[in-house]
Parts: sequence; structure tokens; C-alpha cells
Amino acid sequence: MKNALVLSLVGAGLLGLSAPPIPVAAQAQPPKVALPQPGVPQVMTMEGNFVRAAYNNEGYVILGYEPVQRSLGEEWVLLEIGVTVRDRVPDFTMKRDAITLDTPDGKTIPMATTVEFRAGNTAALQNRAKVQRDSINYFPPKASRACRIGFFTELDQRAMAYDEVEISDDRACLGRVYFNVPEKIKYGQYWLNVKFPQSVLRVPFRILTEEEERLLSKNFRSIQQQVEDAFKPKKK
Repeated sequence: MKNALVLSLVGAGLLGLSAPPIPVAAQAQPPKVALPQPGVPQVMTMEGNFVRAAYNNEGYVILGYEPVQRSLGEEWVLLEIGVTVRDRVPDFTMKRDAITLDTPDGKTIPMATTVEFRAGNTAALQNRAKVQRDSINYFPPKASRACRIGFFTELDQRAMAYDEVEISDDRACLGRVYFNVPEKIKYGQYWLNVKFPQSVLRVPFRILTEEEERLLSKNFRSIQQQVEDAFKPKKK
């Protein structure tokens, strides 16, 4: 697959904030954002207010990150994620170390352990995530069987936590992942890295300033429509 990046609004930094006044005729144009380069072959075609997705010939990852956007200056990152493999790609077992986070200062952070998570002060973050979230339940058509990514069990859940999850092309696997960021959440470009057997997907998400959020929030398309468009059957 060509390393095509057709995403128009996700990016490494908002352009034009300090530029000279824009002519009135150009002001109606949606704001443009420089595209972050994942450094691996993949396609990123889906973006919503606080939802991002990336895929390649092997896998598909979607994430929701509004709780992170609202947790500026805090130490815990909570991401809602969905994972599956593409049609006819062999099943595989995804373990905890397959998921990492890259921060704006260039550090790669492993997913928190269960012990770290339980010792961390995450109750307020979990409560925030109940009301500040966007649905990420959008998958390629074949991935229709519900699947839990159970690396963590939240305080109000009775389910058990597991260190691995089985990924297959008919399973839409959803769950939450947590990272402890001692340097605290700050504005800038983050990447969620998900390792598949033959490749790595890097899903970009940016913690926006208030001005960036105001400029961009009204220019995102429907995530559901973007997924349908990306994976609709090809005409014979």
C-alpha cells in the first residue's frame, strides 16, 4: 500500500495563526493543518472532533481522546481504542506491550501496568470519560462481533483484567488503555502506536489549544460516513 496520507485536518500544528490578515474571499475555506508523518506505511483517512483512525493492509485502529484533551496538566492519559485486522489477515494475540504512546517531547511510554493503574489517582478521569467521549464503534464491515480489550478493569466494573486479547477480522475489539505521563499532559502532537505481527500502526492525535479547537471543531466529517466510504466494496 502506498504511504498515502489523505487526512486533511489532523496534524502536527495549526498553520496561519500568526500570519497576516486573510482576504475575505479566503476566510470561508476550512483551516488547514500540517500532516504528521507516521514514518510507517499506512493510510489515515478518518478524523472527527476527538476521534482518529489509521489502517494499513494488515490492521485497523480507531481511538477517542476527548478525556485527554480535557486533562491538560494531569499525569494520566485515558484513550478509548478499537482494534481489528483486515479481511483474511490471520488472527493474532495482542499483548500489553504491543501498545505504546509517543509524547510531544519525543518519549515513548509503555502502557501502565495493572498495579500502576490501581495505585494511580484515576477515579476523576474515569468519571470525566463517562460524559466527555465520542463513540468509536466504527469498524470495517466484516468486524461485527463484539470483543472486549480488557487490559484494565475500572473501579466500578466487576469484570477481570487480562494481559492479552485475540484479534481477528470478524471481531470489533473495544476497550480503554491508560498511560502514566510524569511530565504531565501538554499541548502538542501525540501518537498511539499499535504493533501488529507484520507492521505498526501509528495513530496521531493532537492536544489542541483553545484557539485551535475553535477553528477546527466545525470542519470534521462524520466518522461513520468516512468508515463506510473507506471500506465499501469495490465495484467489479
